[in-house]
Amino acid sequence: MDRKWWTLTAVCTGVFMLLLDITIVNVALPSIEKAFTASLSDLQWVVDAYALTLAALLLTAGSIADLAGRRIVFATGIVLFTAGSILCGVAPSATFLTISRALQGIGGAIMFATALALLAQAFPPKERGVAFAVFGAVTGTAVAIGPVVGGAITSGLSWRWIFFVNVPIGIFAFIVTLLKVDESKLANAPRPDWPGFVTFSLSLAGLVFGLIKSGTLGWGSSTVLGSLIASAVLMAAFVVVEILVRNPMFDFKLLRVPTFNGGLVAAFGISAGLFALFTYLTIYMQNILGMSAVDAGIRFLPLTGAIFFTAIPAGRLTTKVPIKALIGSGFALLTVGLLLMRGLTAADGWTHFLPGFIVAGVGAGLVNVPLASTAVGVVAPERAGMAGGINSTFRQVGLATGVAAAGTLLASQIRSSVVDHLSTGPLAAHAGSFAHLISTGAVHTALNQTPPALHGLVFGVARLSYVSALNEILLVGAGVSAVACVLTVGLIRTKDFHHNTAAGRAAEEMVAVAA
Repeated sequence: MDRKWWTLTAVCTGVFMLLLDITIVNVALPSIEKAFTASLSDLQWVVDAYALTLAALLLTAGSIADLAGRRIVFATGIVLFTAGSILCGVAPSATFLTISRALQGIGGAIMFATALALLAQAFPPKERGVAFAVFGAVTGTAVAIGPVVGGAITSGLSWRWIFFVNVPIGIFAFIVTLLKVDESKLANAPRPDWPGFVTFSLSLAGLVFGLIKSGTLGWGSSTVLGSLIASAVLMAAFVVVEILVRNPMFDFKLLRVPTFNGGLVAAFGISAGLFALFTYLTIYMQNILGMSAVDAGIRFLPLTGAIFFTAIPAGRLTTKVPIKALIGSGFALLTVGLLLMRGLTAADGWTHFLPGFIVAGVGAGLVNVPLASTAVGVVAPERAGMAGGINSTFRQVGLATGVAAAGTLLASQIRSSVVDHLSTGPLAAHAGSFAHLISTGAVHTALNQTPPALHGLVFGVARLSYVSALNEILLVGAGVSAVACVLTVGLIRTKDFHHNTAAGRAAEEMVAVAA
């Protein structure tokens, strides 16, 4: 087999593994919570540690690869991701799991940042459409089947095996990369922007830490306020650094292009408005509705399947319909879908979500496919790598902050509701502790601490409280999507696209075959 096809195999295998881990973990969260008696903030960190390191390192990893060699850097990413997977699988505590997830995120960022560059190097321009088509299909499949695969593994084996299965895949990808992938570098590549990397990473970490801690400590806490203030100061420092350094990781001149900004809004909005809510929908299905992990994963198929199958017509429409129309209508459908999911009552089952899942999935599919062109299709060819990396970074920032903010709101609403319902009854003395347990989804623990005669009361309050809080975060998600709809329609302009530049042609090629 020609080396270019081996390159495609290695890249698709590695990226499939890292993207699968973004969604596969959600359905395992209730099992992880039971294994470690984890709090809601612990579960938030299991998701956010991965998203944070992925977001923080994406741009820097690309610079390192250009300088040191893309093949060896990609192989290093595989090693780190696989090692992180092993450590996740053997984790003795929630904290250890979080740290291991961060190591996975570092490896994932390295792989993701170098993937398209390796493909572009291996395939001549006339054949890149095929390579990008396969790459797009693999990434779409990973997102679509993640919840089902995670559920099947968790129910059939253990949540630990969702990480262990990465080991043989990682070993295969590593061997193929070393033996069959050609090395490539960028001539006169600039050195990585380390000051920018440090200030950006610490600012993002401070923001997410403050958001998560506000759920338990309150917004007036010195820890929360200190974290948020430090985050703001570090972000200001990051801006100053990027203006002053010779080769910034984020060239702020890109922000002069309205369509580029519209792409950033879309990238952040789809992650914060929709994908961040998967965590709490999964907890509801398993801990409140009593589903197994695999049953919960299957219930997400109408949503993830709609995203996957919408990609095909959306890819064709990008050559006939203005990008702003596709993305704007996508966010409009997302907003409607999330509002359809809202209105849940304690008597409803999972089928209440079905219409909203389908509508939101179609909307997300319309946004996902043309999103690449709003980044790389509106800049000069030499900035396409940075522009695409920034757009991908905003996706992960949206996921990390969305999970943190939604979890904080959810926990606050649940605690308030539980205390209101139990403060005057036979469990008044335990209202506070039960509120904490139920807010983490640990309904089983609350029941174990309750006399059997009162199990019905506790479970009824838990279900009523979680449903009410879930409705609130679905409304917030709809609000985020609605704002993204308005901003993207206002910012994205057809005249900004470089249809005749190399970057523009590459963007259109990627978009058209992304399905």
